[in-house]
This record gives sequence, structure tokens and C-alpha cells, in this order.
Amino acid sequence: MKKIRIILINEIITVISRPSFWLVTFGIPLAAGLLFAGVSVINKNSDTSQAVSQIFSGPQELRPEGYVDLSGLFKEIPESIPVGALLAYPNESAARLALEQDEIAAFYIVPKDYLQTGKILYIRPDLNPLGGDQSSLFQWALQVNLLGGDMLRTSLVNGPLDVQNVSLAPPGQAGPDESNPIALWLPYGVTLLFYFLIMGSASLLLSNISKEKESRVIEILLNSVTPLQLLTGKIVGLGLVGLLQTILWFGTGYVLMNLSGRVFSLPSEIHLPVSLLVWGLVYFVLGYAVYASLMAGLGALAPNLREASQVTFVIMIPLIVPLFFSSTVFMTDPNGPIATGLSLFPLSTPVAMMARLAAGGVPWWQPPLAALLLALSAVLIVRAVAGMFRAQYLLSGQSIKVRTYLNALVGKE
Repeated sequence: MKKIRIILINEIITVISRPSFWLVTFGIPLAAGLLFAGVSVINKNSDTSQAVSQIFSGPQELRPEGYVDLSGLFKEIPESIPVGALLAYPNESAARLALEQDEIAAFYIVPKDYLQTGKILYIRPDLNPLGGDQSSLFQWALQVNLLGGDMLRTSLVNGPLDVQNVSLAPPGQAGPDESNPIALWLPYGVTLLFYFLIMGSASLLLSNISKEKESRVIEILLNSVTPLQLLTGKIVGLGLVGLLQTILWFGTGYVLMNLSGRVFSLPSEIHLPVSLLVWGLVYFVLGYAVYASLMAGLGALAPNLREASQVTFVIMIPLIVPLFFSSTVFMTDPNGPIATGLSLFPLSTPVAMMARLAAGGVPWWQPPLAALLLALSAVLIVRAVAGMFRAQYLLSGQSIKVRTYLNALVGKE
């Protein structure tokens, strides 16, 4: 136990002594925090907020427009339209004269056969796609007159449905709101986050072992410790470093997402529950144990990091598969058979289950079941890799192939 503790402490010191580690660990949360702080300052400063709004939305004050009604449909201008925004002219000549005298910005012509063709002419002095117009006001006035001046019925025609969603799921387990694109894409963001967290932490172990084999440092270590002690110390040490990054990144994301409603004026559906943070730590620890062990076994067999890269992709496939479904299945049908199967399959559980939990609506018994299956798989894989983590493998310089790695993993030499 003492030797394992010495190894894990050495691994922790080695990693945290690198400037790149601190840059990545604190740089990402700092950048996200500065982004939110900048948006918050803009929102609090009314002048700046108004300027930004004008940049994206364009000028707010538009000049009057006219219309020539040859169909006889227009009986009145709705009261909801500002006075002077739409001006009536008896014929096209009068409207053109007003346009030439700069009294109006443009005008519409409603022909006699409008009810048969549905066509309306829009005449303006220039072609400016970025220029503003009041087509929505004219459309509203036309619709009101088509319906005999009944503004309430016109409103119902424009928006016939006011659907209110009622979920029977327990609080915090409602499915994603498809009308909110940010809430809909939240599972995709969580999927990417956990993929990079787990693979990034596990890849540290592969890189570490491969470099020690190339520099022959591992030969010196094996004179003092057993291969199993070396494996355990490295997994635990680098796992603690990865856990620190996970807590910091996921905690920062949790805080910022729950503050997003006040900073970005987002709806409450995208706020993350505390349970998601707890399950995130559970699945990271178990997922790291699985993939760090697989990477350690690869590092034990491969003579160098370059040759290990051809087998790394095979290890990553179960985590990559949920990424292909994150933009479809996990967003639109998080409780469907594909999403459920991927979240319960141990090798894809850490990424797939977190995506489903971010989407919401997961039955209460599935997260603990997935965690149990993942824990059992972690125990089996660690034992299998421990058998692979022997001196004859660590000290050998033979090239590695996918078949060699898989045979060694299942105990076939």
C-alpha cells in the first residue's frame, strides 16, 4: 500500500507541475466565466445593450408606407396599427407621386383579382434587401379586412394553437422542450463534455506508460514495485487529477447554466438539477476506471505511443457511437430503445446516460442500474488488464495489433 501511495503521489506531482495542465484546467472555466461576465455587463448597461440590439436588429423607426386597394377589400385600418404607418391612395399615380416626393418609403398595390390570384405588388424606389419594411403591418391590415374586421378571429388565424405542455413525470424529469433550441442541444453539449473528460484523463495514462517504456524508466520501477502496484498507483493518481478537472469544469458549467436565465434571459427548462452533477461524478469515476485500464493495457503492450494509436480508435468506438446519435436520438427521443440501450451498455454508459439525464425524463431506476453494470465491468476489466500488466509485456518491444491487444485482454496469449 505504501508503494502504491508513493506512485500515485508521484503521478499527481508530475502532472500538476506542467504549466499546460493549469492552463487547460483553469483556462476553460475562466474563459466561460469572462464570457458570462461580459454579457452580464452589457445587459446591465442599457446604452450598450441598446447599441448591440440595434446592430443586430437594425433601425427601429420606419417611414410610412402606402397602399392602393383596387379590390375593394380594405374597409378600415385596424386600431392596433400606428396612425400614419399605412396611408391609402386612390390610384397608382397618386401613390407614385407620394413616393417621388418622399412622403412614403414604398407602397402596395392590391389588384382587382387578388382573391383569385393572391398576388400583391410591392413598389419601392430602390432594391435594398437590408432595408426595413412594414410588410407585417400591411399583412395584418389585409387579414383583418379579409375576415370582416374581426381582430380576434384574425389573431386566432395567425396563431391557431396555444399548446401548453403538461408532463406527468416527477419534477426535474421532464423531457426536452423542442421549442427551445438551447434546451434541445443541451444533451449534445453534455455528451461532448463527458467524452473529452473521460478520454482526456484516460489518455494521460497511455501517454505516461508509453513514455516510460521508451525511456526505459519503467525497467527501473519494476525493480522496486510489482506491475500490479505500478498499474494501481498510476490509475488512482491520474484519476484524482482527472476528477479535479471534472469537478471544476462540470461545477463551472452547472453554475453558469443556472445563472444563464438571468444573464441571457433563458427559460428555466435549461437549468441543470443537482442530481445531474452527482451522477456526473459517479459516471466519470467509473468510466475513467474502465477506459484508463484499457489504455493502460494498451500502453503495456505497445512498444511506443505511435504504434499504440492504431488500437486507440478501437477502444474509443463505444464512446464515439453516442456522439453520432446525440443530435438525433438523444435530443428527440431520449427514452427510445437506441438511447436506452446505449445508456445501459457499460462501455457507452458514461457518455450516453449523461446525455439522457441532460435531456430529462429518465426513469428513476435506470441511472443506478447503469452505474451498477458499469461498476461490474470496471472490476472485470481492471482484473483483465492486471493480468496483461506483467513484466514480459512491459519490457517487450514487439509491435502491437488490434488482434494482439484483444487476445491479451481476454487472457489468450
